[in-house]
Amino acid sequence: MPTQSLKSTVIDVETERKMTTAERSTPYNRVAGTNVERIAALSDALFAIALTLIVLDIRVPMHGGVATEYGLVTAVGGLAPRLLTYLLSFMALGIFWVGQQTHLNHLRRADRHLTWFHLAFLATIAVMPFSTGLLAEFITFRTALLIYWLNIFASGIVSFAAVRYAFRAGLVKEGAGEDAFKALERRLVAGQMLYALGAALCVINTYWSIGFIVLVQLYFAVAPRLTHAKRVRPKL
Repeated sequence: MPTQSLKSTVIDVETERKMTTAERSTPYNRVAGTNVERIAALSDALFAIALTLIVLDIRVPMHGGVATEYGLVTAVGGLAPRLLTYLLSFMALGIFWVGQQTHLNHLRRADRHLTWFHLAFLATIAVMPFSTGLLAEFITFRTALLIYWLNIFASGIVSFAAVRYAFRAGLVKEGAGEDAFKALERRLVAGQMLYALGAALCVINTYWSIGFIVLVQLYFAVAPRLTHAKRVRPKL
């Protein structure tokens, strides 16, 4: 048998071994939802829509109600809560989008169950414009803040479930892919713990919660190094 044919046979056997019982017994389960690129395309489209909808909630002040420069400054200042929640949600969506792309880029393939995990994740992302608008309208209300946090919590939990399932189902690329998925799990757990702490601060004031969550998001977006390698001084 040629070497190339032998390698193909080994790969096929390995793929068959990693299939779940449902995939072996039902032909539909073996072919449904296996295209990672289709998941990525749908995700990109939905994230783009969500990012667009959250900015539409910021509306230009009506000209009829503004007669002076001071009046315009006052009207623009009144948009501060909506600008703040826009920044909050833009970073949240950006962080989730980057995390999902990292997830998808390190998959060998998908399956029907993983596809539905991603659809559930996108369902939580689609709600983000609503929770953002609610928080912008009632920014001093703890209920609005907690609903917004629950939206982020749901996105994080479903994303974590998708990462864990893909790893256990053998859908991840070996080597760098496995390392990336472990890093994603740690990042999701740490992020949700910090978000929960931020939500708890609404007991003091909702602005404390929002400020803390913004700091958390800036940290995850910028990802600074917490440790620095020691500089080696050249010997004279």
